[in-house]
This record gives sequence, structure tokens and C-alpha cells, in this order.
Amino acid sequence: MADTSGEADIRGIDIDKMLKGFADEENVFKKFVTISTTKAREIRWYQKTSGFLDTTDTTGITKTWIQPMAEGALPYVVEQSFTRNTSYVKKFIVESPWITIEDIKDSDVQVFATNVRDLRRGVDRKVDLRIFSVLNECAAATPTVPNPTLVNTTAATADGWNDAVTGNPIKDLLVGKRKIRQQGYNPQGAIVSLNSIEEEFLIDYLINVKGSSVPGFSSELIKQSSIMGMLGLNFLTTENQTTDYVTMWIPKSAATWKKFIPSETAILDDPGIAKKIRTWEEGECILTDPGAVHVTTDTTV
Repeated sequence: MADTSGEADIRGIDIDKMLKGFADEENVFKKFVTISTTKAREIRWYQKTSGFLDTTDTTGITKTWIQPMAEGALPYVVEQSFTRNTSYVKKFIVESPWITIEDIKDSDVQVFATNVRDLRRGVDRKVDLRIFSVLNECAAATPTVPNPTLVNTTAATADGWNDAVTGNPIKDLLVGKRKIRQQGYNPQGAIVSLNSIEEEFLIDYLINVKGSSVPGFSSELIKQSSIMGMLGLNFLTTENQTTDYVTMWIPKSAATWKKFIPSETAILDDPGIAKKIRTWEEGECILTDPGAVHVTTDTTV
């Protein structure tokens, strides 16, 4: 049946080929750890057992003249000890289904280019999650839930950051700095990763709870529209950080990403029929310096 001028079938359509519906959360943790290369899938590495060397009673290195000492007295003997660790490379790999050459050519959306980009980001997301998981000592069964044992950890003050009356985010951040400093690391310039929920509570605390008592403080914070650099720390707000936890660590020191196979993408071609996208990366994150990390727990009790 022929269409009349009032029927929609013959009208022109302006097709927007830009896909909507999901924003792109940046994958951020990898840029704040050391990156080095491993030549094998099994990685053997060593940690020192102590920082400063001393005798078991911590007084032996110092010879004092308060009490007479024999001339030619021998020094105390101390030595460093090491713990051997073994880590294994993990493979992160994903691929698309076969995409026909017809769909590639005439689909309204850019099917092929979109899949190339999003598959790559999917692998990057898993790598980022692995780094987060290692930094926070998450269990394998719950890779997004911190379970700190070796790293420094402290429960948030009182009822957490979401309680404007008893919570104290600044105190919690200062405790984190202190505990890292007590392990021999300089916490100035440390990264603090927090979820947008914790960022909301922190800014509210600074401006509405405490800022009102400091003339000009609140207005200056609002003017800057940022909390970057506060307390000598660098704040990183990301949805990749699990809420109820805030992680502080020394960048390029606390952990290392051991790269075995770098990010790669290949296009599999069945000529005249279809194409498939495959992307992968192989490596492992190693928590080399757990003392350079602090996790504040129960921030949203």
C-alpha cells in the first residue's frame, strides 16, 4: 500500500550515532603505582623484615662511655633478614562475538568502533580493580571489599564521616598520615582515594560543620571548587573506590604493577563474512610496601 504525505514511513529521520546511556568512569589506580616488566609468569620477590637495623633489645648499636669499655671492643653483630614471596601473572582477556561485515557497514551506530573501545576499557577496568584489590588486601571472593591485615588500618572516628556531629574526617586523615609516617615513609603528597559519597561528606564537613567557624575558609573552598592538596595530600575521587573505605598510599612506592604482556588488541577476520575483536593484558600487582598504605574503615557507618 502506498504511503500518504501524513504517514511517518516516508519522513526523513536524523539519526544520532553517538551512543548514550553510560558515562565513562576513568580507570585511575594504575597511574599511581610503579610499573615494571616481568619476563616470566612466576614472580619471585623479597621484602626486608625490618627498617633500621638494631639488636633485639634496641640498645646494642650505641656504645656509651658512661660505663668503662675495653679498648678494641668488638661491635655488635646485626643483619637484615628477608621474606621471600611468589606472585603469579594474571591474564585479563575478552572478545566480541563475530560482527558481520554488513552490520559494520550500515548499522546506525558505530558497532565496530564502539566495541573496540569498550572491550579495551573493560580489560583496563579489571586491571584497575586488581590494583585496588591488592592495595586494600581484598579477598579473592570479594575483590572490591577491603580486608586490610598487613597495611595500616584505623576505624573512622565515632559514627563515621556521614555523622556531622561525631564524625571527624580531618582527624581520620591525620591518623592515616601518622601511621604511614611511623612506618618510616614520608606521607606528604600521598594519594587519598575516596568514593563520591565520602567526598560529599568531607566537603560538607569542611564547609558547613567546620568552615563556618573559620572566617573566609568556606568561601575560599567554594571558590576553588576543589579539595586537592589539603593537608599535603592529593585527593582522588573515583567510583572504583568502594564506599565505606578511604585508602591513602604513597604513589610509586606502595605497590608495583608487573607487566608481562602489555595492552594489546587484535582483529580476527573471516573475509567476506565477519570480524571479531579480541583484547588482553597480562600482569600482576604486588604490594611491595604495605607500610606505605593506610585504610580508613567504617566511614559511612
